[in-house]
Amino acid sequence: MIQATNNRTLTAIVTGASTGLGFAITRRFLSENINVVMNARTAADLEAAYQALGSPENATFLVGDIANKSVGADLVRAAETEFGGLDILVNNAGIFAAKPFLDTEESDIDRFYSINFKGAYFAAQAAVPALQKRGGGAIVNIGTTLLEHAIAGFPASAALASKAALHSLTEQLSAEFGGDNIRVSTIATGIIDTPLHAKHGIDDTSGLAGLHLVNRIGKPEDVADAVVLLATNDFISGTTLRVDGGHAAGHRFG
Repeated sequence: MIQATNNRTLTAIVTGASTGLGFAITRRFLSENINVVMNARTAADLEAAYQALGSPENATFLVGDIANKSVGADLVRAAETEFGGLDILVNNAGIFAAKPFLDTEESDIDRFYSINFKGAYFAAQAAVPALQKRGGGAIVNIGTTLLEHAIAGFPASAALASKAALHSLTEQLSAEFGGDNIRVSTIATGIIDTPLHAKHGIDDTSGLAGLHLVNRIGKPEDVADAVVLLATNDFISGTTLRVDGGHAAGHRFG
């Protein structure tokens, strides 16, 4: 069980909480007795996820598209109303897809930036005053290791550029609000076994294991464990933690 230094129960917001990484992060927080405000844009999926977790008393959910600035403020308000305050924001909601550079249109760029960057930016903007009121807290952004290790056969310039903006935001916010004991970090994920791949026609991710030095695909729980570390360790900030099985460090041969 993890608590604040004054024995207060911590409260977190998790965006994109209905499936994949967000669901695993939520479940991990709940196992540590951390209150969670769950968010996703599809009501049926979010309610199903809440019920799959056992409809816990220390969780609540709020439907909304994080690309809309008002949703971040609504989530912070829910954390304060339901649980008395906010300690952790996990900017997990995001979209990712491959599209060749020469085929990418303005609408593609707008879509990636709206969800992957603007959504996280405005959620953080809403969260910072609430974290200041608590004497500090943590923001954890979910990025990608592909910023350090691009794959020619998986062209995703628009998606990666939006994630690069999120990585950059991490460093700036950690500097701007470090004096308020607000720690900001990014997790750069490798290939994780989530429903996201099936949406893009990859039903079996096992064939991608060789992209990682450890020769396996990541599990959502691998990322969830790292989120808890960054969210609760008060001496980690401004960092990008690779949770990528060694993907960015090197290659496997044979």
